[in-house]
Amino acid sequence: MIIPEVMEFLRGTPPFQFLADEALQQIALSLSMEFYPKDSIILRQDSKPNAYLRIIKKGAVKVLIQSEQGEEVLVDYRGERDTFGLWSLIGTDRQRTTVVAVEDTICYLLNREKVLELLDTSAPFTEFFLKSHLSRYLDRTYSEMLSKSMFFGGTDRLLFASQVGDVATREIVSAPETVSIQNAAAIMAEERVSSLIILDSAGHPSGILTDRDLREKVVARGKDVRLPVEHVMSSPLITVESRDYCFDAVLKMIRSNIHHIVVLREGQVHGVLTNHDLMMLQGASPLTFAKDIESQQTIDGLMPVSNRVNKVIGLLLKEGAKASNITRIISELNDRIVTKVLSIAEKEHGPAPLPYCWFVFGSEGRKEQTFRTDQDNAIIYADPASEAEARAAREYFGPFASFVKDALLRCGFASCPGNYMASNPQWCQPYETWARYFTQWIHTPTPEAVLASAIFFDFRPVYGETGLASRLRSHLTASVKTQDMFLAFMARMTVQTRPPLGFFRTFVVEKGGEHKNEFNLKFRCIAPLVDILRLASLETGIEETSTLDRLDALRGKHRLVNEYGDEIRHAFEFVSLLRIHHQLEQIEEGIDPDNFINPDSLSHLERNTLKESCQLISQVQDSIQNQYGPAIRI
Repeated sequence: MIIPEVMEFLRGTPPFQFLADEALQQIALSLSMEFYPKDSIILRQDSKPNAYLRIIKKGAVKVLIQSEQGEEVLVDYRGERDTFGLWSLIGTDRQRTTVVAVEDTICYLLNREKVLELLDTSAPFTEFFLKSHLSRYLDRTYSEMLSKSMFFGGTDRLLFASQVGDVATREIVSAPETVSIQNAAAIMAEERVSSLIILDSAGHPSGILTDRDLREKVVARGKDVRLPVEHVMSSPLITVESRDYCFDAVLKMIRSNIHHIVVLREGQVHGVLTNHDLMMLQGASPLTFAKDIESQQTIDGLMPVSNRVNKVIGLLLKEGAKASNITRIISELNDRIVTKVLSIAEKEHGPAPLPYCWFVFGSEGRKEQTFRTDQDNAIIYADPASEAEARAAREYFGPFASFVKDALLRCGFASCPGNYMASNPQWCQPYETWARYFTQWIHTPTPEAVLASAIFFDFRPVYGETGLASRLRSHLTASVKTQDMFLAFMARMTVQTRPPLGFFRTFVVEKGGEHKNEFNLKFRCIAPLVDILRLASLETGIEETSTLDRLDALRGKHRLVNEYGDEIRHAFEFVSLLRIHHQLEQIEEGIDPDNFINPDSLSHLERNTLKESCQLISQVQDSIQNQYGPAIRI
C-alpha cells in the first residue's frame, strides 16, 4: 500500500480525521488489507471474538443479528469509510453480529492492540466510537431496539406473528344437519358458544351456524324453528389453516363479511377463530371497522366511519406490521367502503341495464394504499346488443358514476387530478372499447400510450361482474406477448426516473421552493420499484398486480428477480414503511400528508438503508438498460 494514499483516505474517515498526521502515519503503517467477494460472510455471530477493526475502503456490508427465535434481523448497512467489528474486538468473549458483504468489498484492517491504544490516548476517537458503536450493540438494548425502532417493524408481532392454531378455540361444538334450528340454538346456549359446526351424514363439516345466522335468518324472518338447521346455516365453510398467521384470517373474514372462521389442521377441523379472539389478541381489530362500514346504509352514515379508517394505520404500526401488511389491510377496508358506496348507488339509481364491473388501478389496483389516496377507477360493462342498449347504458352509468365519485369524495377519497375516474365517459365503456384501448396502447406505444398503460395495467376488479375484468386481463396478457417494441418503451419509462443518490453517495434534494432539502420518496424510490416489477410481469405474462405478489410469482421465471429478488423486497418494504411513518407523523401534527422526505431528519441507520435501497434501484435499472440496449438509452 502507498502510505500517503492511505493517510489521505483516513483524513476523510471519522474518527481518524481528528488525529494528527504523525498518528495517521503510524496507523497507515500498521494497516493490512483484505478483499471479500459479494455474499461472503466476513464475521459470524457467536464465533470467536474479532481481532480487527475493519474500515471499508470500497463496497458495502450488512450487519445481522440472530434472535432467540432463530430469526435473522437486519441491523445496519455499512458503506465506504464506515467501520465494523469494534464491539466484539473490545468485548473479547464472542462476535456479537454476523457481517456479510453485499457487494465485492475491500477493507483496511486495524489490529486490536492499535485500536485499544487509540481508545486510551485519543478522546475524540473514544467519544466517536462510544456514541456510534457501543450504544448500538449492547446486549441489553436489543429488545428495546426491536420494539421501538421503525426499522424493525418488519419483525411483526401478535397479529402478524401468532398462528391461527394458537389462538382459535380448541374445542369445537358440532351437530348434524338434521338437528332442528331450535335444538341447535339450545346446544349453543348450553355450551356457551357463539357458533356450531354442522356435520353431514358422513360426519364431515358442511356448514356453520352462528349467533348472527340465528338473528338474521331465523328471528328477523320468522323462520320455523322446527326446520332442520341446514336451512339457515352458512355454507360453504370459509376456512383457514392452523399454521397460517392471524393476519391471513383477518383478511379472509373482512372479504367474506364473517365473524367466525373454521380452522383446519391437516384437513380436519381444529377449532373456530372469532372476531372476539382477535380483539383479545391485539386489543382492537380491523374487523371492527369492517363491521361498522357494513352496517351503514347511507353516505352520511358512512362518512364518519370512513374517516376513522386511518386510525387503523397507527394501530398496525404499534403491532409491528410490515408495510405490505398495512397496505393490504387498508386496501381491504377501502374496498369495503367502495363496495358499500356502490351498493347504495344501485339502490339510488336502480339496477344496471347491463352487467358491469367496477375496477380500480394505480396503488389501489396494487393494494398498496396507505392514507386515503386519489380515486383511480373505471367501469367496464357488457357489450350492448343494440343501439337502444348502448343508449340505456350511457344514460344509466353516467349519473351513476357521478354519484359514486361525489360519495367517495365525501368519504375522504380525493378526485383524481388526471380525471382517471369512471365519471369521465372515456373510462366508462363496454368491454369491446376497453379491449381496443389496450390493443392500441400496446401496438402504438407513444409516450402517452405508455403512460396510460402504466396507469391502467395494474387494474383489479372490486365490485360487480368480475369476469369482465378477468377477460380483459387475459386479453392484455395475450396482446403483450410478442410486442417487443412496446416492452422496450416500457423499459425506457422504467429507467427514466432515477433514485435521488448522487455520485458521492449523497442524496440529491430540491434546491429551493416549498420542498427545499427534500425529495419525493414515492416518485423517486417507490415508483421505480413498482415499474421494475410491472415490466418483468409483462415480459413473463404474470397477471398479479401487487408489487410483492408479482415478485413472488416471478421467482424462478425472471433473471432480475432471481438475482435481486430478496434485496428488492427489502428495499420496497423499507421505503414504503418510511413513507407510512412520515405521513402518520404529519397527520398527527395536523399537516396534510405528502411524500417529501428530508434525509437529514432520518437516523444514521435509516439514511444508510435508504442509500442502499437507492443503489439497488440504480443497479437494477442499469441491468434493464443493458438488456434492452441503445434503443432505450437516455
